[in-house]
Amino acid sequence: MLRYDMVVIGFGKAGKTLAAKFAGQGKKVALIERSQSMYGGTCINIGCIPTKTLLVASENNLSFDQVFAQKETVVQRLNQKNYAMIQGKGVDIIDAEAHFISNKVLEMVAGDDRREISAETIIINTGAISNVLPIPGLTTSAHVYDSTGIQQLSELPETLGVLGGGNIGLEFAGLYNTLGSKVTVLDALDVFLPRVEPSIAHLAHQYLTEDGITLLQNVRTIEIKNENNKVAVVTEQETYYFDALLYATGRKPNVAPLQLENTDIQLSERGAIQVDKHCETSVSGVFAVGDVNGGPQFTYVSLDDSRIVYDYLMGTGDYTLENRKHIPNTLFITPPLSQIGMTEAQAKEAKLPYSVKELPVASMPRGHVNNQLRGAFKVLVNTETKEILGATIFADGSQEIINIITVAMDNKIPYTYFKEQLFTHPTLAENLNDVFDL
Repeated sequence: MLRYDMVVIGFGKAGKTLAAKFAGQGKKVALIERSQSMYGGTCINIGCIPTKTLLVASENNLSFDQVFAQKETVVQRLNQKNYAMIQGKGVDIIDAEAHFISNKVLEMVAGDDRREISAETIIINTGAISNVLPIPGLTTSAHVYDSTGIQQLSELPETLGVLGGGNIGLEFAGLYNTLGSKVTVLDALDVFLPRVEPSIAHLAHQYLTEDGITLLQNVRTIEIKNENNKVAVVTEQETYYFDALLYATGRKPNVAPLQLENTDIQLSERGAIQVDKHCETSVSGVFAVGDVNGGPQFTYVSLDDSRIVYDYLMGTGDYTLENRKHIPNTLFITPPLSQIGMTEAQAKEAKLPYSVKELPVASMPRGHVNNQLRGAFKVLVNTETKEILGATIFADGSQEIINIITVAMDNKIPYTYFKEQLFTHPTLAENLNDVFDL
């Protein structure tokens, strides 16, 4: 039996951060990762970093081979950087798959090698996996890929179908469209981007369509099969044929390999590991962080989970899931679409006293300088408290601008502050002066 102060299962953002911090304080820490290709976690290897690298490379008019070569260079560099960084902190990195034997004992399996390991503190950081819908032929047909597999293609498909109109589906649709594929998005939902302000969602639909992507709503897929080396997607309406198909129908917590049935760890109704406000499971000393605990599936949320656990174990325990602040997000289409807080419909439903304002990028000097007139800013404020309730920034650089608004919302800075805030010129951010002049 190997014994440690802390064992981390999974090399994701929260897990590696906690491993490094505790090892730096002289604790004996082991980090178990079943795949060397996942050193650093999902974001670095198969998530946000490679996909954004692909997007940037494609926008620079590189060839298909050059785009994917650039992605591999970046991924390998960061993968090895993370390994070296964690190992340099004195963490024992163990290449194996781990599952629970009991509440505080794990079995590690690497080929024929099996070892047991235990620790006072265990961190579960196994992330999420693609959600596979029960569609006949989805997992057995050739040329059908999830978001990981679609990054491994050796040649550009002439036609690409995308099941799902969420963030992952639309980002890959934009990428492959830029590379030269004819892309069709088949979305089962009735409404395009239902969580986005309707006026902004309408613009996004318009731009994607103008760029050559076919967007179809209310499409119910019945079966997937191969016909003449094509992927046939049989729907209630008609059958569509593609050279390749991406299914991007969400991701779910990766709990199956853990064999939690051998423990007292409880799952939520949605299959995530159930945690309290400190990210602690129903077993004392065992924590679940990142996507596996059912929270928002963002790397920066996983990082914040690590702060909560660290504060609980080493600090006051005052920072918890209950007082986590606002979480911004960005959909990386062209231009990027970033959001934070409430939508107008949510404010109306909550019966809040509110006011809204929307400005088109076409009215902004920097938009003309960039020759990029697509997009709009929309903000929502409380007319009584003067607090910012929400914002949608649909423009080049929105992923940066939204963070300015996040700081204001977290610190309850009144929206009126932005009316007279000094911004450099010419920038898109300076238009916060005008959009908050309600």
